[in-house]
Amino acid sequence: MKKLLIGALVAAILLQIWQTVSWTFANVHAAEVQYTAEQDKILAVLSESLKDGEYFLPTVPPGTSAEDQQKLMEQAVGKPWATINYHSAYEINMGANMLRGFVVNFVSAIFLCWILLKFSDLNFSNAIMSSLFVGLIGYFTIVYMHHIWFEESTIGYLIDVIVSWGLVGAWLGFYLPDKKAA
Repeated sequence: MKKLLIGALVAAILLQIWQTVSWTFANVHAAEVQYTAEQDKILAVLSESLKDGEYFLPTVPPGTSAEDQQKLMEQAVGKPWATINYHSAYEINMGANMLRGFVVNFVSAIFLCWILLKFSDLNFSNAIMSSLFVGLIGYFTIVYMHHIWFEESTIGYLIDVIVSWGLVGAWLGFYLPDKKAA
C-alpha cells in the first residue's frame, strides 16, 4: 500500500507540473484559445441571447421530428456552424481548480499504480508502455472522438498525453518494480 501511495503521489505531482507547463510556459494549447478582435461584440450578442450552457449551432429545438432534423442538416451543409460554451460571469478560483486537478491526477495515478502492481513481471519498459497506453486510451476515446464530431484542435492534448503519461510511466517504471526479484 505504501508503494502504491508514494508512487501515485509523485506521479500526480509530475502530472500537475506538466499540465501547468503545458497551459502556461509552453503554450501547447494555443490553438484552443485563439484571440478575436471581435470578442466584445460577440460576447455582447451572446449575453443577450444565451443562458449558461453548451450550444451547437445550428440545431433544432427539443421535440423536433427526425424529418425536420434531416432537413436542417441538409440546409446547413456548406454554411457556418459553431460550438459555444457560454458562461454569464467569469469567475475563477485558481486554488480550488488546482486542488481539484491534483485530486483527479492523484486518483488517476492510483488507478494506474494498481494496474501496474498486478504485473508479475513489471519492468521499466512495460511501465512506460502501459502508462502511455492508458493515456492514449483516454485521448482516443474522449478527446479525439470529440474532434471527429466537432473538429476541435487536439494536438495539444496528444502532446500532453505523450509527455505527461510518459513521465509518469518512467517514474513508475523506476519506482514500482520489486528490485529484489530482479
